[in-house]
Amino acid sequence: MRIAELTALLHLASPALPVGAFSYSQGLESAIDTQWVTDETSARTWIESGVANVLARCELPFVAHQLARWNVNDGAGLAAADAQFLASRESAELRRETEQMGWSLKQLCLSLEWGDEARRATLAALAPVAQPSVFAFAIAAHGIEIEAALAAYAFSWVENQAAAALKAVPLGQMAGQRIIVGLRGAIETAVERALATSPDEINTFAPMLSVLSARHESQYSRLFRS
Repeated sequence: MRIAELTALLHLASPALPVGAFSYSQGLESAIDTQWVTDETSARTWIESGVANVLARCELPFVAHQLARWNVNDGAGLAAADAQFLASRESAELRRETEQMGWSLKQLCLSLEWGDEARRATLAALAPVAQPSVFAFAIAAHGIEIEAALAAYAFSWVENQAAAALKAVPLGQMAGQRIIVGLRGAIETAVERALATSPDEINTFAPMLSVLSARHESQYSRLFRS
């Protein structure tokens, strides 16, 4: 990987990227409220399950297939797939989350004029747009290899989940670091599975996430928006 590609990838995976990821827990806060997650061990189990059952089976392969569509600027295919992804969100909160983060990342991509004019026009026409679709656009714009891009996407998700656990369980800083380090293998496995997943095999079957996310909408006390 060239240094320019690496720095672009680090930028996209950075928690400082202004897309608002820090304000979401993606169901983790509800799992904490219902005592599914109470300590470091249960937090790692919850996050690892998300990597294996949500990222590996849905978001990562979706990014990979959207990247292929961006590479040929298939506007109709991108819009149809994005609409399917939005419809797959398990709750109103999770749909609003991906739309908000997608909008924010889209504004960043357009403002910084990433990619060529034709693809930026396609991106501008996608509204609403899911965050993974825009992430795939950014990958294509920087010519980043798909394996590295998916690993960065998954790592960023794990890091954000660990940060949410630190605040809401709460956990200590070293516990968070142990969780992140301990899930390196899970991320590699998820990327491998994603690359072998066809568009027809993508699925979002995670019933407990659906239930807990829906409960979070009326949870009495909340730190996060999902």
